[in-house]
Amino acid sequence: MNSARLDKSDRLNRVLKLLEVGGEFSTLDIIRHANVCAVNSIISELRQNGINIACQRKGPYWYYTLEKS
Repeated sequence: MNSARLDKSDRLNRVLKLLEVGGEFSTLDIIRHANVCAVNSIISELRQNGINIACQRKGPYWYYTLEKS
């Protein structure tokens, strides 16, 4: 997979900025607040850019949290 670079991607930066607020965000939260789709791909790209993001399933939903480094 070819990942976008964080310094050149508005899409990745919108999601990162949302996660930096703190707390858990569901896939739907991220779609709505960052105006993106394919959240799992964006999370993967952020990880490939060195951002540590935890993911946890709660029932049918996935939640993402920015891990402190």
